[in-house]
Amino acid sequence: MTSSLAAMLRIGGLFGALSVGMLTQPAFAAQDSLDVAVDRASIMRAPEGTATVIIGNPLIADATTQRNGVLVVTGKSFGSTNIMLLDGAGAVLSETIVNVGRPSDGTVVVQKGAKRESFACNPRCEPVLSIGDNAEAFAATATQITQRNGMSSARPQ
Repeated sequence: MTSSLAAMLRIGGLFGALSVGMLTQPAFAAQDSLDVAVDRASIMRAPEGTATVIIGNPLIADATTQRNGVLVVTGKSFGSTNIMLLDGAGAVLSETIVNVGRPSDGTVVVQKGAKRESFACNPRCEPVLSIGDNAEAFAATATQITQRNGMSSARPQ
C-alpha cells in the first residue's frame, strides 16, 4: 500500500468515525438541571424558536410560558422529571432535568409516632400543607385554607 493511499484511508476512517459520532450525539445542547422547591416557582429561559413545551411528569413539575421566552416552572411534588423544548418542526432544542425538593425556609416537621405534621415558623408556627403529612392534619389544614380563600373571594350580598 502506498503512503498516499494509507493516508487517504486514515483520513477516510477519521471522517467515518466523526460521521458516526455526529449521528449518535443529540441535536441539542443539554442544559444543567433546575432545582425547584415544592409549591415554589422558578424561571427558565426558552431558546428562540421554541414552539412546544413537554413536561415528562406533570405531577412533579409544571411550566407555563410567558412573553419573551420565559418559562415559569412550578414544583408540584417531590421527585425529578424533565422539560423538553421543541421547535416548530419537532426538533429538540433543549432538555432540562427538574429536581423538586423540600423548601429550606423554616418549615418545621413534627413527628408524633407514625403521624407527621408540618408548620411554617416565621417566627410564629402555623400549620402548612406538606406532602407526606398525616391525612387528618392535612385534610384539616386544607379545609381551613379552602374556607378562608372562599371568604376572601366571596362577593358581598
